Amino acid sequence: MDVLVTGSTGLIGSALVPALVASGHRPVRLVRDGAGPAPDTLRWDPDAGSIDAARLAGLDAVVHLAGEAIGSRRWSESQKRRILESRTKGTGLLARTLAGLATPPSVLISASAVGYYGDRGDEVLTEESPPGDDFLARVCAQWEAATAPASAAGIRVVVLRTGIVLSSVGGVLERMLRPFRLGVGGRIGSGRQYMSWIGVDDEVGAIVHALEHATLAGPVDATAPTPVTNAEFTATLGRVLRRPAVLPTPLLPLKLRYGGELVQHLLVGGQRVLPARLEADGYRFAHSTLEPALRALLARPARSRPSG
Repeated sequence: MDVLVTGSTGLIGSALVPALVASGHRPVRLVRDGAGPAPDTLRWDPDAGSIDAARLAGLDAVVHLAGEAIGSRRWSESQKRRILESRTKGTGLLARTLAGLATPPSVLISASAVGYYGDRGDEVLTEESPPGDDFLARVCAQWEAATAPASAAGIRVVVLRTGIVLSSVGGVLERMLRPFRLGVGGRIGSGRQYMSWIGVDDEVGAIVHALEHATLAGPVDATAPTPVTNAEFTATLGRVLRRPAVLPTPLLPLKLRYGGELVQHLLVGGQRVLPARLEADGYRFAHSTLEPALRALLARPARSRPSG
């Protein structure tokens, strides 16, 4: 298939593009105006609402991953607006444009997140569970709703509610490695909050599976089938690195740097999410439990860090 990919230089996209090639597909990158020239690229400007619709004709599938990073800076009101609009504007523009094509792609896979469910303690969550009512839950709900024009046009839409993506070259795990290797890593807060994680290989595998299996549509949880508490996660990471993980991470410095709301949402709260639809559709995880996933990731040679 010819597969259009947004967010192709991010943590997931930079792993997805070579995997698509390895699976026999041809990735085409949709990049922002102003990006450097490269083969197999198309251009758009979500803020201005511009996209070269004519060049989208003939594509077989679209994987939409682009969006403002949620944990890179304090959540001021302007930053929260950027987080929301970077998702709804781009998704809406893409969905409307695809819906208007004479020959639209057969499938749109659009990113979302397990933040859709809000902070739910130890409640077991699946795609059938209702949404939460905090900032990230509302962002995810509006993000997903922006795909509606594509669904209305008969395009198969898969909304991928992704958990914490583990990679040694970006994201949460990379940021945790330095303190843990220094022996000062540990649980955050009570440690009882659940972390719904997924290895980057399985995140990519889930996307490719959704591309190739027309039986999947609607919301799909992209998480490993064994979510763990933060205390379990940190103990396991310490064991894999052969370092102690007994000192709790102090929250005050994090709150001073990032603000209490961000810390509460991303570090203190959590979700216990199961990938019910992926498993029912026959997807087989490369790593369904945490310790083998961490050992496999950390045993790999270093490669270049994704740019976004």
